[in-house]
Amino acid sequence: MPRIFPVILSGGAGTRLWPLSRELYPKQFHRLGGEHTLFQETLLRVSGPQFSPPVIVCNQEHRFIVNHQLREIGIVPEAVIVEPEGRNTAPAAAIAALLLENRPDALLLMMPSDQVVTDIKKFHAAAAQAEKLADGGALVTFGVAPESPHTGYGYIRRGAASAVMPGAYEVAGFVEKPDAATAESYLQSGDYYWNSGMFMFAPPVYLKALAGLQPGMLDLCRAALAGAKEDLFFRRLSEEFLQIKGDSIDYAVMEHVSHSAVVPVSMGWSDAGTWSSLWETSEKNAEGNCMVGDTLAVATSNTYIRSDDCLVAAVGVRDMIIVATKDVVLVADRKHDQAIKGIVEQLRRDNRRESHTPPVMIRPWGWAKSIDEGPRFHVKQIQIDPGGKLSLQKHWHRSEHWIVVTGTALITRGEESFLLRENESTYIPAGTVHRLENPGKVPLRMIEVQSGEYLEEDDIIRMEDAYGRAG
Repeated sequence: MPRIFPVILSGGAGTRLWPLSRELYPKQFHRLGGEHTLFQETLLRVSGPQFSPPVIVCNQEHRFIVNHQLREIGIVPEAVIVEPEGRNTAPAAAIAALLLENRPDALLLMMPSDQVVTDIKKFHAAAAQAEKLADGGALVTFGVAPESPHTGYGYIRRGAASAVMPGAYEVAGFVEKPDAATAESYLQSGDYYWNSGMFMFAPPVYLKALAGLQPGMLDLCRAALAGAKEDLFFRRLSEEFLQIKGDSIDYAVMEHVSHSAVVPVSMGWSDAGTWSSLWETSEKNAEGNCMVGDTLAVATSNTYIRSDDCLVAAVGVRDMIIVATKDVVLVADRKHDQAIKGIVEQLRRDNRRESHTPPVMIRPWGWAKSIDEGPRFHVKQIQIDPGGKLSLQKHWHRSEHWIVVTGTALITRGEESFLLRENESTYIPAGTVHRLENPGKVPLRMIEVQSGEYLEEDDIIRMEDAYGRAG
């Protein structure tokens, strides 16, 4: 078996790419222009014969999205680790290292799941360099050769040239996101690299360093993994994980050890963290516009225009960000797109669901898409995959009408069970125990009309669930 185990870190909310990226469906799970999502592209970069099956680290809310997107590209992971809450990258790396510490010669390749890498050959060449350094006991990070004085990235300062690997360096330090003047000085010096957040090391080397620097964190990680429970396709860490004070690999470990190294690489990298960075790395037309979805532009230049719903037309603007989802339209100056997270913070203070809930929600059985809503009603389109079924449940405050659009539905309503086919419908009164299943071989599409005095998702009483959900 190949010795490099990719560890894909799938946390974060990606608020600067709002309204596309939201807490319950962050940027790594979106297709930002290509055939695959960022999460899937990350997996495919490390799916060759030189790599072992990946370890995925994700949170509770995203576990079924992870499983759905793994199945879409046919990748079977080594493990999917579910954190009860995110605690940054250092504990996640510890969990992966503990999981694989008994694999002889194993190396971990830690990778965020929300980055763009366009030159895969150069990435693989850098990974081969890092492998040789890690074999020598180094904790290795990947530094991206800067192309501009970017103020949105952290930086790595290089030290002396590596005695082991030509072209690599010792790490002299990590620095936070700089101001414009400082970033310019970094670019001119040639001693600084963008911090990619990617690392390679042998599990025992990392665990030994963590034991010396953060013994409490390591002990809690051991306890959380020892108490982990298998749940369908996932391994859920136990509650000890919540006691960990989160920290990054950089600051918890890399800054404090003498055996850290950086491999410089130019691989078409971007963290896809803002709409302006996405505009910079995307294909553009002759006017410098990036057009995604149903969009038109006249007398418009250097603008990112995206629609995931209706037609979006722009006239006479430049250097703008225009993004339309089903429930939100964002218009921003490209120079101020870092301030978008302030909008999200305001939405959170106002307790508005646009801050965290996307129009389409992935469920373990398929997906649900909001179509229309108002006082005392909510209309959704839902798809149940073949063999999928909703929980056996009831609602105290709402009734539901179900209409089959395509496929065949098996309905449980109270004490009766029956089939519904295309153009047929049924009614579920409030308080009635019910379930919806797809017994067929093709996806089942339904229209669901909810009506009642309270329509929030917490009005679900589950009696039985095939996917381990409670409440």
